[in-house]
Formats: sequence, C-alpha cells, structure tokens
Amino acid sequence: MARSAQKSVFTADLIVPAIGDAFRKLNPVELIRNPVMFTTAVVATLLTVLLAIGTDTLGFAFKLQLVVWLWLTVLFGTFAEALAEGRGKAQAASLRATKAELVAKKLKGKGDNYENVAASTLRIGDVVLVETGDLIPSDGEVIEGVASVNEAAITGESAPVIREAGGDRSAVTAGTRVLSDQIKVRVTVDPGQGFLDRMIALVEGAERQKTPNEIALTILLVGLTIIFLIAVGTIPSFAHYAGGDVPVAILAALLITLIPTTIAALLSAIGIAGMDRLVRFNVLAKSGRAVEAAGDIDTLLLDKTGTITIGDRQASEFKPVHGTTPAELAMAALLASLADETPEGRSIVQLAREKFGVTQSSLPHDAEVIPFTAQTRISGVRINGSLIQKGAVDSVLRANPGSGETPAAAELRRVTDEIARSGGTPLAVAQDGRLLGAIFLKDVVKAGIRERFGELRRMGIRTVMITGDNPLTAAAIAAEAGVDDFLAQATPEDKLDLIRKEQQGGRLVAMCGDGTNDAPALAQADVGVAMNTGTQAAREAGNMVDLDSDPTKLIEVVGLGKQLLMTRGALTTFSVANDVAKYFAIIPAMFIALYPGLTVLNVMGLGTPQSAILSAIIFNALIIPLLVPLALRGVTYRPIGAGPLLARNLAIYGLGGIIAPFVGIKLIDVAVNGLGLA
Repeated sequence: MARSAQKSVFTADLIVPAIGDAFRKLNPVELIRNPVMFTTAVVATLLTVLLAIGTDTLGFAFKLQLVVWLWLTVLFGTFAEALAEGRGKAQAASLRATKAELVAKKLKGKGDNYENVAASTLRIGDVVLVETGDLIPSDGEVIEGVASVNEAAITGESAPVIREAGGDRSAVTAGTRVLSDQIKVRVTVDPGQGFLDRMIALVEGAERQKTPNEIALTILLVGLTIIFLIAVGTIPSFAHYAGGDVPVAILAALLITLIPTTIAALLSAIGIAGMDRLVRFNVLAKSGRAVEAAGDIDTLLLDKTGTITIGDRQASEFKPVHGTTPAELAMAALLASLADETPEGRSIVQLAREKFGVTQSSLPHDAEVIPFTAQTRISGVRINGSLIQKGAVDSVLRANPGSGETPAAAELRRVTDEIARSGGTPLAVAQDGRLLGAIFLKDVVKAGIRERFGELRRMGIRTVMITGDNPLTAAAIAAEAGVDDFLAQATPEDKLDLIRKEQQGGRLVAMCGDGTNDAPALAQADVGVAMNTGTQAAREAGNMVDLDSDPTKLIEVVGLGKQLLMTRGALTTFSVANDVAKYFAIIPAMFIALYPGLTVLNVMGLGTPQSAILSAIIFNALIIPLLVPLALRGVTYRPIGAGPLLARNLAIYGLGGIIAPFVGIKLIDVAVNGLGLA
C-alpha cells in the first residue's frame, strides 16, 4: 500500500507560511471560535492598554514582559493550528496543479467520432474517449474497454493500475493518465463537483467542522475558564480584607496561567493533524467525525474478496455432473460468460479456450444477455430460445425448481460441497433447466491476514467477513483467515440489516466496499470506507475514500482513529494536571506578603510574587510550542486494553503534567531572579 513520505514538522517551507498565518488568525472573528484563546487575547489587549496608561505601581519593564508573553501565548496557539494546516495546504496546491484545464475527446453519437472540448464544459452523462497518453478529463466510470492508468497524482503510487468496464474497478478520477490502450468513460459529475475539487477543499480544512468530542471538550474548557475567572475575581476581596491589594495586571496574568490554555491552543491542531495523517496515508476523510468514530469502532465488516482473499477469483476447473461432458459444460460456461466483464467471467472464458479449444469469441447479435444482480445472483444468456444460466448454486436450483430432486442435483450438491470445503467458490451452470455441473473458482487467503485480525481482537474489535459465497465456503475461508464471524450469501439488504442490528446493540460499525450494491451499507455504517476504484455511488455513500483502493487499510484507519483519540486524551490529561499543579505552585508565593502562613506551602521556594507570576506566564507560553510536535505526530498507539491504556496515560501524561510545572517554573524563576527581570 502506498504511504506518503513523512515530512518533518519544523521545516522552513512549513514554518514560514505558518508564522504569517498565525498573525492572520489573530482576527477576532476567527479567534472567537476558540473561547479560551480569545479570552487570552482579550486579557493581553487589556494589559497592553494598562501598559500604555501606566496607572498602577508595577514597573514598566515588568508589565511589558507580561504583555509580550501573553501575546506569545496567543500566537503560539494560532501557530500550532496554522502549522497543522500547512501540510494540508501543500498537498492541496499539488492537487490543484494536477487539476489544470484539461481537454476532453467528447464522443458524438455511437461511433468513435469525437470533438475536442474543454473538460470544464462536460456534464453528467457525457461520454469521452481516453487514449494512450491522455489525461482523464473528468470523474467517471469506464463503460467500454480496459486500460492501465497512472494514478500517482492522486495516490502517490507510481505503479499503474487496471481500470475496466464492469466489476468494481470501473471508476476513474480526473487528472490521472492512461498509459496503454483506450477506454470510454461516462462522466458522473458536473464541473467543480469532482473528487479532486472535494479533496482540495477537505485537505485545506475549508470544510472541517468541530467533531462532537471537540465540541464537548471546548464546553469543558469554557467551564473551567469561567470557574477560574470567578476564583481570580474573588482575590481582591481577600487581599483587601488582609489590608493589601493586588494589581489588575497580576490578576489578569494569574487568570491566564490557570485557565486551560495548553489544550485549548492544541485542540484544533490535533484534529487537523489527525485528518492529515489519514491523507498522508492516502485515505481521505470527509469529516473529522469519521476519524473519531474509527477510533471507537466495535465491529469491523470486511468483504471477503479483495480484502481477506487476494481477489479476482480465477476459474480453475470444470466439474460436470450426471452425463454431461467436460467440453459441453465448458462451452455452456463460456457462452454464459462472454458478456461478463468481471475478472471471474473472463477467467472462465480463458479456461474454456485453454483446456477445450473453444474458439467462439462473441455472442450472436440476437442473443439476449441476462445480467447479474445481487438479488438473483445469476447471470446468463438466451440464444436461439435456449437459456444458459450461471450463478450461485442455491440460486440456480431455485430458478429451476424441477431440477431440485434429480440425481444431477444430488451430484451437484456433492461436488459443490467438496469445492466449498476446500475453500473454493462453486458456480453452478444450467441449460434449459438441466444441471450441467459446477465451475471451481479459486480463492487464496492473503498472507499475514490472520495475524492482523489477531491484532484487531487485541484492540477489542470484532471482525465479520461478508461474502456472497455459500455457508460452507464462507466457513472454510473464515476459519483459515481467523475472523470472529461471517455472513454468507449476503445481499445488500443483509449487509444493511447486520449493520443496523450491531448499531441497535450500542456498537459502532465500520465497513469497506466498492460496488453500487455496497452503497446503502456504507451510508449506514459509522465509518464507511469506499474504494477509489469503486463506483461513484460507493464513493458518495462512504465518509472516507481509500485512494489506494486497498480494503485491508481499514485496519490501519482504526489505528489512526484510536491514535487521534489517544492524543487528544493524553494532552487533555497533561493540560488539566498542568493547570492544577500551577495553581498550587504559584498561589502560595504570590500571597506570602498578605498571608505569611502560606510560607509553609511555598514548597518551590519561588523568589518573589512578581517572579512567580512572570515565571508561570513564561512557562505557560513555552509549553505550547514544546507540545506541538506531539500534537501533530500523535501519541504512539499500541493495541492494548482500555484499562492498561488508561493507567499508562495517567502515569505518563497525568504525572508528567503535575511534575513539569514545578520543575519548569522553578528553573525559570531562578533565571528570572538571576537576570533581575522581576
């Protein structure tokens, strides 16, 4: 699977634009979206005014230092968000360059005659011809032909991929280049609504909204800010009662050291960075809500073909029954598959030609093709009044009720059971109600997939394999792959019912899919990952799109979601512990003059009230940029249980959040007093 190169956080091409953006984000209209940082900016503005007026007894140099560090606190917060957005903007610029004005060969009529038009003039339903060397002008679906396509501009992966009519590899994206052969593409989007357009808007953060967890945490931070505001507001009364006073500048600075500025400054950056990690992993999340939901997933639904097995099942053997010859079965299977554009259908045609020398390459012009549907699970052809059917064994038997109790039916069940027990997929073939035999389709379980499901199990996630195969085949593949459960002979309605049943039990469900028949389930799932190669309906229904079209990546998506939640939780734990520690570190030193009994609580031995508050303000500002790399990189995630994970976070970030202010403020206080800054 492709994985974008990890780019260092602190590089000149990211930092320089982020500095400019940090100042632009001081706009009150933008800043008010973060109430804690907005409060900090208001306090900084107040102290700036007091500095100019000079109405209290504090020295000008001391107040100037407070003002500078308060504004730096705000700027460090806006800088963290700007830096997180920087990598997304860099990728958006690259994508925008890819989406330069393209020329389309718009077909006229049913032939290959075309006219060159601007891609921006294409509308839904238009058909374009794309030949070797051409850039695909619009998002669409291949309706004729097969070609190798270079999608490096989208996925970062230089290896070409096959795009073909029929099946689940028919979708193509504007800006990708055809390397060989030619295809006809039906446009599926209007100008400005294509996949690249939406992707650019998403990676730039233009459509990013706060997730429910972010909103809840913001409410908590606002509540803590109000509590500390009330607490600080009561201090002048206590000071007056003790026969002294506390300057407004000191009170304002004290408020900022106590409110949760650390997590407030990093909260937006954590969310942006979480989506950016997915983008660099070639997964596009349509919302931060989807990323968060991935971290809370309880049940994971995966299609068998292409996810658990290698995919593209290949016909390996014809197994005739009850008097049918292998050549007769091969001929019928070939006729039923000539119009089948799926890899399975083509493999049946190829096997019939290689083993039995069947040379027929096309159907008669008056033949009636019966397309496969998820409901009937049968395809076939009607030639000269003769009906040839190919499909799932039970479906073929149901479609031919007179054949159910015949010796051929009994032999067919025995043959297909053998195929299923060996992990293969049987397809039954019938002609005019007579059962001819079965086609053996081979399935191969991907190497290492069992270990990956074991990892998910350690995360507490239940895995369910979904397949259209019969229960015997499904059970064999499920046992070999190590999934927890399976759903056999699944129709779109079955998938939807399974997801709803899981959700009604209070569980969050993730699913990946690529076909139109997966769209309802993708839309219903809490996390629906659509394959980029899949149909337009699937890509619209999912809330994530995997640009590499690698279904197993859903396992990594879960890990990245958990990493996002862990990062936010860890830094919130650190910030709250940090604020509590600062409270007990500073308050005693500040009020020793008014309440000498507090000397016993001044365990840090801070020099003076002025040095205590200045040291706290400096520490409060500096801790933000020090935590930016962790916020953007994310906390390392390992699949362990919730209990050990909570204990680990409390031990590292809770204890660390308590110790850091005591150590940091003390060191800064020594420097401040040594340099005579307070």
